Amino acid sequence: MENSIYIPIISDYGFKTTFGNEADSLFLRIALQALIKSDTRIREVKFDKNSFEALTVDSRSGIFDLACTDENGNQFIVEMQLGQAPHFVQRLKFYALHKFNTLVERGEFDYANLPKLYAIAILEKNILPTAHFHTIANLRSQQNEIIDHQMTFIIVELAKFTKQVAEIETDLEKLVYTMKTLHTTEPTQYPAFWDEEWLKRAIDELDTRKMTPEERAYFARVTAANAEAVKAEKQKIREAVEQKEIETVTKALRRGKLTLDEIAEDSGVSMDFVLYIQRNLSAS
Repeated sequence: MENSIYIPIISDYGFKTTFGNEADSLFLRIALQALIKSDTRIREVKFDKNSFEALTVDSRSGIFDLACTDENGNQFIVEMQLGQAPHFVQRLKFYALHKFNTLVERGEFDYANLPKLYAIAILEKNILPTAHFHTIANLRSQQNEIIDHQMTFIIVELAKFTKQVAEIETDLEKLVYTMKTLHTTEPTQYPAFWDEEWLKRAIDELDTRKMTPEERAYFARVTAANAEAVKAEKQKIREAVEQKEIETVTKALRRGKLTLDEIAEDSGVSMDFVLYIQRNLSAS
């Protein structure tokens, strides 16, 4: 980011000012049409409340990155994920099924006329054991026959997209290429399709040279908040790892079948760490 002209679309700020741009939804509408591989043009979208309350005291609340409805009543939820997320499919199911329950309740439990629901995930890393960067999933039988069209899961894995500019043809490919490379591309290497109106408008929103003082201030606040969130998450991970190491070494010391060197080697920790746990056990 320090030397880049453009803010990454896949950043929190970038996603909100492109996909979540309520003042100008052209980029979002064409992007959604491309992601669901529809030939039908989406002419308008209405942004929906993107948070939901827990259904019971013990269940979870949540927030979608984006939720909207098109002019035909089709429902969309869009999630963006940076970094590793091995269980992201479960999270997407949780969000999609909650949205489904909301649709049923609004229809007074009339299952016959439910609108289509598209749960879309765009991920920086790979999570599926598949080769293609764009996956569309529906409920199917063991013979691969479609059982349900009402709910569709769409997963885009940016890391799997390897096409070069000369190979790009579809809006989906243009979208994914832009999301993956915009913030790293030199001005002299911009592809011609970035002049298409839907992409041009989105790219202009991410151009740091065109930001107003208010936009710069907002960007700084979002960036700082994200940095704090990342720092807090890393601390949680470090604490979880350390707790696991403590439990592993403690268990090995109590069993008394290994030398201290063997415990350190098997647990992947230092001898000083093992001695520290041993002293605490002796003192307790």
